Amino acid sequence: MHRWLPRTLLLCLFLWSVAATGQNPPAAQQPGASEPVRVIKPPRTPLPAEEASAQVNRFSFIVYGDTRGRRDGWAEQYEHWLVVSSALNTIQRLESSPYPVRFVLQTGDAVVNGRDPRQLNASFIDLINKLTQEGNVSYFLAPGNHDVSSAAALDDPQRQIGLRNFLAANGQLIPPDGSPRRLVGYPTYAFGYGNLFVIALDSNIAADGKQYEWVKGQLEGLDRKRYQHVVVYCHHPAFSSGPHGGAHVEPSTLQIRTRYLPLFRKHHVTVCFSGHEHFFEHWVERYEDGAGRKYRLDHVLTGGGGAPLYAYMGDPDIRDYLKANAGEKVMLERIAKPGSEPGANAYHYVLVQVDGDRLRMEVIGVDWGSNFQPYRSRKAELWDEGHQ
Repeated sequence: MHRWLPRTLLLCLFLWSVAATGQNPPAAQQPGASEPVRVIKPPRTPLPAEEASAQVNRFSFIVYGDTRGRRDGWAEQYEHWLVVSSALNTIQRLESSPYPVRFVLQTGDAVVNGRDPRQLNASFIDLINKLTQEGNVSYFLAPGNHDVSSAAALDDPQRQIGLRNFLAANGQLIPPDGSPRRLVGYPTYAFGYGNLFVIALDSNIAADGKQYEWVKGQLEGLDRKRYQHVVVYCHHPAFSSGPHGGAHVEPSTLQIRTRYLPLFRKHHVTVCFSGHEHFFEHWVERYEDGAGRKYRLDHVLTGGGGAPLYAYMGDPDIRDYLKANAGEKVMLERIAKPGSEPGANAYHYVLVQVDGDRLRMEVIGVDWGSNFQPYRSRKAELWDEGHQ
């Protein structure tokens, strides 16, 4: 029904979704509930140790984000259930194919208030258990601002409450403290499978120097003969055209642009997945190294996991970014733009196919958005002929 909403209501919709009062009873909005957070069950067949999958170069994985909803704290997330149900069908369909789904990445904002255990317990965790138990796939969540708060300081008390719940719920899914693939005390981690390496970044604290150095160390230590593709995912996008983007540049976005993207280009990261805006958007960043070799970095924003849908509100101001990176001949092209009304967008997830040295992507809408085609089709290739 969103297709007929006038644009004058977009700001109201945005403010409503941030407050996320909806139908939640007041008790479900209060943090600090005494009940413990339930632990998400690990899959029966977890990903093998990195060295055991070194020869794998054909498989699939799923990405989506922003599942928080109006039922958080008292009922299962209905729109998220639509996404999970479709994803389970996709997992089953591809199970015996050359490209089985091996894991799911979630770009953050599991619930409205991650400090409240009741929201995770009542609305989110059982849906993820469907993916790990019925789908038998690994699930990796990156923290969003609704999960651990928007605090930029690592030791902020409100952040610490959300962080404890985040780590408790995901304790059997992500690498443990002490692992070389986990930053101690942070929800920042990495893993490798086949010819793909994945880094989960906490973009809420994008200015944190310790996190930056850890990510830098992970990239510098990679065997790029094995890991042909490097994927980074986090909550905040580098470029977006919704209520969090446009001419407004949030602090986390600024840090990603100025600190992380030069690092990602240096190490030729393949794709960055993000959420925060509740729609689909896709930018391609092209650049050159000192020898004139051409590269491509994709920025894929997939925030259609169940939170109230947003709409296009204005192009991001990228002039300073392009000027600062002119030495690498950085150019940005948007190849999928969100609709100008919420109903022109769709709840969705992204299916990524790894095929040797190439990646392909399919955007799969659910329910009334099952015909969603952000490219005038549902599919895109994540490479350019003649690029490295």
